Amino acid sequence: MNVTNCQGIRRGDIYYADLSPVVGSEQGGIRPVLIVQNDIGNKYSPTVIAAAITSQTGKTRLPTHIDVMATAGLAKDSVILLEQIRTIDKRRLKEKMGHLDENVMTKVNEAISVSFGLSTDEAQTFFTA
Repeated sequence: MNVTNCQGIRRGDIYYADLSPVVGSEQGGIRPVLIVQNDIGNKYSPTVIAAAITSQTGKTRLPTHIDVMATAGLAKDSVILLEQIRTIDKRRLKEKMGHLDENVMTKVNEAISVSFGLSTDEAQTFFTA
C-alpha cells in the first residue's frame, strides 16, 4: 500500500518505507523511518526527508541517536539514526505507523543539529575525545 498522493504526511510521522537498494553502510530494507522534512515540503514535494529507525538498540552510541520506546506505532524499543537521513520518493512510503510527541521531536532537532554540524559543543566533544 503506497501513499504516493498522500497530502497528510507530517513532520514527526513514522512510516514503513522501502529503503532498498542500498550501498555500503546505508540502512536498507523495509523499515520504519521518521519524517524530518518540514510540512510545506511534505505537502508539495514528490519526496520527503526521512531518518532511518532501527530496533538494534545495542549499536554504538552516537549523539545522533535518539531512543524511542515502543510507542507511536513501533513494535519494539528503537533508535532513530539521525546520521542516516536521506531524501526518498513518497512512493517508497508504505503504511503510517504513528507520530512522535513534541518532547521526542525536540531531541530529534538537537540530534539533527549535531549531524549537520549546526551544534557547537556536544558533537565536538564526542568526536574529538
